[in-house]
Amino acid sequence: MGNKSGLIFFFSLIISFSLLQSYVNAYNNYTVGDSLGWYDLLENHKVDYRNWTAGKNFSLGDFLIFNTDNNHTVIQTYNFTTYKLCDYDNALDNDTIEWSAADPSATAPQPVSVAVPLTKVGMTYFFSSDYDGEQCLNGQRFQINVTYGQGLPPSLRPDDSSPGPVSPQSGDDESVPDTLVPSNFDNPKDTSDDQDEPSSSIPLSAFSNLFGVHLHGLLILLAYFVSCY
Repeated sequence: MGNKSGLIFFFSLIISFSLLQSYVNAYNNYTVGDSLGWYDLLENHKVDYRNWTAGKNFSLGDFLIFNTDNNHTVIQTYNFTTYKLCDYDNALDNDTIEWSAADPSATAPQPVSVAVPLTKVGMTYFFSSDYDGEQCLNGQRFQINVTYGQGLPPSLRPDDSSPGPVSPQSGDDESVPDTLVPSNFDNPKDTSDDQDEPSSSIPLSAFSNLFGVHLHGLLILLAYFVSCY
């Protein structure tokens, strides 16, 4: 009886560790700038995106949430020269994406929230190109290194039938939606009451899929060893 109790306790520890590891490795949603949002230094002198990225581990499948307004753009590029120049006019379709465009006809700023998935390993650059790159030159830009992590979830794997973001050459501002969010994406909860912590949420279904297979295998092993004693 004592051996069975010891085995049950041992495998319980293994299962608990497996669950904890799965939770730690789950996909994350990062709110850019936290409560300060996505703005340039002229509009908010407190923003510091280099400091915001420090200490964070970005992986495939994570999302960056840009909370801003229609006077600012969200440009993603894999081209360092484009990033350095704060200008994507000559960028290629396959290395630069305009996720949200400014609206020059707007008479007053309107809030915009844009969810950008991280889908490529390596250096990725973000900036706002509005006012001929002035916002970018005034601090509205940052770079991150995206690691493989768990790889892309099925919902983000390439699918030719899925609509893509508006390309920089489209020239059709009206076709750019205010918010670009996959239908199965869980937006982070409002963290306005806790401004020091970055927003992060993990869909329950994704969490379950992460450790379900491992948990099932461990339970089989547990049953086998218990039956042997």
